[in-house]
Amino acid sequence: MSTAAVTPARRVASRTAWAALALFLLAFTVLEVANHGAPALVTAILFAILPDLTMLIGAREGGNGLLSPKAVPYYNFMHRPWIPLAIMVGYSFGPIDFVPLFVAGLAWLLHVAADRAFGYGLRNQDGSRRV
Repeated sequence: MSTAAVTPARRVASRTAWAALALFLLAFTVLEVANHGAPALVTAILFAILPDLTMLIGAREGGNGLLSPKAVPYYNFMHRPWIPLAIMVGYSFGPIDFVPLFVAGLAWLLHVAADRAFGYGLRNQDGSRRV
Protein backbone atom coordinates (compact mmCIF):
# COMPACT_ATOMS: atom_id res chain seq x y z
CA MET A 1 0.00 0.00 0.00
CA SER A 2 1.43 3.37 -0.94
CA THR A 3 1.33 6.61 0.98
CA ALA A 4 0.68 8.75 -2.08
CA ALA A 5 -0.95 12.14 -1.72
CA VAL A 6 -4.72 12.33 -1.74
CA THR A 7 -6.02 12.88 -5.25
CA PRO A 8 -8.39 15.76 -6.01
CA ALA A 9 -11.15 13.29 -6.93
CA ARG A 10 -10.81 11.53 -3.60
CA ARG A 11 -10.81 14.86 -1.75
CA VAL A 12 -14.06 15.86 -3.51
CA ALA A 13 -15.64 12.49 -2.72
CA SER A 14 -14.65 12.78 0.92
CA ARG A 15 -15.97 16.31 1.25
CA THR A 16 -19.21 15.29 -0.48
CA ALA A 17 -19.69 12.41 1.97
CA TRP A 18 -19.06 14.74 4.92
CA ALA A 19 -21.56 17.23 3.45
CA ALA A 20 -24.21 14.51 3.13
CA LEU A 21 -23.61 13.50 6.74
CA ALA A 22 -23.79 17.15 7.85
CA LEU A 23 -27.14 17.62 6.10
CA PHE A 24 -28.52 14.46 7.70
CA LEU A 25 -27.29 15.55 11.13
CA LEU A 26 -28.74 19.02 10.65
CA ALA A 27 -32.16 17.55 9.83
CA PHE A 28 -31.93 15.15 12.78
CA THR A 29 -30.90 17.97 15.13
CA VAL A 30 -33.79 20.17 13.96
CA LEU A 31 -36.18 17.24 14.50
CA GLU A 32 -34.90 16.64 18.03
CA VAL A 33 -35.13 20.36 18.86
CA ALA A 34 -38.69 20.51 17.48
CA ASN A 35 -39.66 17.45 19.53
CA HIS A 36 -37.99 18.45 22.80
CA GLY A 37 -38.08 22.24 22.94
CA ALA A 38 -35.91 24.85 24.61
CA PRO A 39 -33.43 22.63 26.50
CA ALA A 40 -32.60 20.81 23.27
CA LEU A 41 -32.31 24.11 21.37
CA VAL A 42 -29.91 25.64 23.89
CA THR A 43 -27.83 22.46 23.93
CA ALA A 44 -27.74 22.31 20.11
CA ILE A 45 -26.54 25.89 19.82
CA LEU A 46 -23.94 25.49 22.55
CA PHE A 47 -22.47 22.27 21.20
CA ALA A 48 -22.54 23.49 17.61
CA ILE A 49 -20.09 26.28 18.53
CA LEU A 50 -18.21 24.59 21.39
CA PRO A 51 -15.50 22.89 19.27
CA ASP A 52 -14.35 26.21 17.80
CA LEU A 53 -14.01 27.87 21.20
CA THR A 54 -10.72 26.00 21.50
CA MET A 55 -9.31 28.45 18.94
CA LEU A 56 -9.41 31.13 21.64
CA ILE A 57 -6.60 29.38 23.54
CA GLY A 58 -3.52 31.45 22.81
CA ALA A 59 -5.43 33.44 20.19
CA ARG A 60 -2.83 36.20 20.10
CA GLU A 61 -0.02 33.78 19.25
CA GLY A 62 -1.47 32.59 15.94
CA GLY A 63 -1.61 34.61 12.78
CA ASN A 64 -1.66 34.20 9.02
CA GLY A 65 -4.17 31.34 9.26
CA LEU A 66 -2.19 29.52 11.94
CA LEU A 67 -3.71 28.28 15.15
CA SER A 68 -1.67 28.79 18.29
CA PRO A 69 0.44 25.68 18.96
CA LYS A 70 -0.99 25.73 22.50
CA ALA A 71 -4.50 25.30 21.10
CA VAL A 72 -3.72 22.52 18.59
CA PRO A 73 -4.19 19.50 20.92
CA TYR A 74 -7.48 20.89 22.26
CA TYR A 75 -8.70 21.84 18.79
CA ASN A 76 -7.85 18.40 17.38
CA PHE A 77 -9.50 16.66 20.34
CA MET A 78 -12.72 18.63 19.88
CA HIS A 79 -12.77 18.04 16.11
CA ARG A 80 -12.64 14.24 16.15
CA PRO A 81 -15.93 12.54 15.26
CA TRP A 82 -15.51 9.63 17.69
CA ILE A 83 -16.22 11.61 20.85
CA PRO A 84 -19.67 12.95 19.94
CA LEU A 85 -20.47 9.61 18.32
CA ALA A 86 -19.60 7.85 21.60
CA ILE A 87 -21.87 10.27 23.48
CA MET A 88 -24.76 9.46 21.14
CA VAL A 89 -24.20 5.69 21.30
CA GLY A 90 -23.79 5.81 25.08
CA TYR A 91 -27.03 7.75 25.41
CA SER A 92 -28.89 5.44 23.03
CA PHE A 93 -27.93 2.26 24.86
CA GLY A 94 -27.41 3.59 28.38
CA PRO A 95 -29.76 4.17 31.29
CA ILE A 96 -29.69 7.98 31.10
CA ASP A 97 -32.90 9.59 29.83
CA PHE A 98 -31.82 13.19 29.21
CA VAL A 99 -32.44 14.15 25.57
CA PRO A 100 -30.17 17.24 25.60
CA LEU A 101 -27.23 14.86 26.06
CA PHE A 102 -28.08 13.15 22.76
CA VAL A 103 -28.64 16.53 21.09
CA ALA A 104 -25.20 17.63 22.35
CA GLY A 105 -23.64 14.70 20.50
CA LEU A 106 -25.69 15.43 17.38
CA ALA A 107 -24.75 19.12 17.27
CA TRP A 108 -21.09 18.40 18.02
CA LEU A 109 -20.90 15.77 15.28
CA LEU A 110 -22.75 18.17 12.95
CA HIS A 111 -20.04 20.75 13.58
CA VAL A 112 -17.27 18.25 12.82
CA ALA A 113 -19.01 17.04 9.65
CA ALA A 114 -19.66 20.59 8.41
CA ASP A 115 -16.03 21.57 9.04
CA ARG A 116 -14.79 18.58 7.06
CA ALA A 117 -17.30 19.28 4.27
CA PHE A 118 -15.99 22.85 3.98
CA GLY A 119 -12.40 21.62 3.89
CA TYR A 120 -11.39 22.29 7.49
CA GLY A 121 -9.77 19.38 9.22
CA LEU A 122 -7.33 18.74 12.00
CA ARG A 123 -4.27 20.92 12.56
CA ASN A 124 -0.54 20.18 12.51
CA GLN A 125 1.59 20.89 15.59
CA ASP A 126 2.59 24.30 14.21
CA GLY A 127 -1.09 25.28 13.86
CA SER A 128 -1.32 24.93 10.08
CA ARG A 129 -4.13 22.99 8.44
CA ARG A 130 -3.50 19.36 7.59
CA VAL A 131 -3.93 18.64 3.91
